[in-house]
Amino acid sequence: MDSVPKKLYHIHGYDSRTTLEHYFSNKEDMIFADDSLKFPMMNLHYVFSRGYIHGKLLMDFSKGSYIHHLYSASNIFKDIILMKFSEKSAMEVHRWLGDRTGAFDWTHTKTAVAALEGKSDQSHTIELNLKASIRQIVMCSLEKENLTDPLVLPHADCIISVWLLDVISIDQDDYMKNLKKISNLLKIGGHLILIGALNTTYLTVGAELFHVFKYDESFVKSALSKLGFVIDYCAVQKRKKVSDLTDYTHVIFITAQMKNGKTDSC
Repeated sequence: MDSVPKKLYHIHGYDSRTTLEHYFSNKEDMIFADDSLKFPMMNLHYVFSRGYIHGKLLMDFSKGSYIHHLYSASNIFKDIILMKFSEKSAMEVHRWLGDRTGAFDWTHTKTAVAALEGKSDQSHTIELNLKASIRQIVMCSLEKENLTDPLVLPHADCIISVWLLDVISIDQDDYMKNLKKISNLLKIGGHLILIGALNTTYLTVGAELFHVFKYDESFVKSALSKLGFVIDYCAVQKRKKVSDLTDYTHVIFITAQMKNGKTDSC
């Protein structure tokens, strides 16, 4: 794979529907269910049910056009802003929001979250609650210090980033720069939730090969500490099934609080 030129997500974009079908669908041969669906939803349900993450405004910086990681968040945050680097991904979410023909079917995820919350008969209500919480979809640019420039947004009480930093960062310095840009939109005392894939070098979408920045658990913890975060929860899951579509070894889930001033400890 190293000899094959790799595309960059935020520059070249990719087929959002193909990504959903390969990595997030309910198909019997979709082998990423444990890592891309169950692991994020279970951990998000857990941390939001504990009550230490709260507020009104949540910003979501996530790769692609998936929404399943936001069901539990919408129980807490009544205002959610989706931040997108790809027009195609934004269009896919708009299709789901408007119940348009051809929208991706997320039934399997809202049913799973309903079961986690002990509301198995309320999956439709859970979906409607999330849709009502999404206030806007904002396009972002990495070329700008303020990712949303010229739009100025209020600082968020919570930011979720799912697999985005993995694909927009070239190396360690780039990861730190991008993490800082995202963190600049968070209130002091607010929480950042990161979900990523460890030790990954590539991701395939259809016939296209995409770059993924390779990092480990110690690196991401150190990066958060350097930017003034204190980690209050971390879960790591070893990859459940093998596939040539991508080569990650583990998935990681971290919640961290932005403190007033930098710290060297985790």
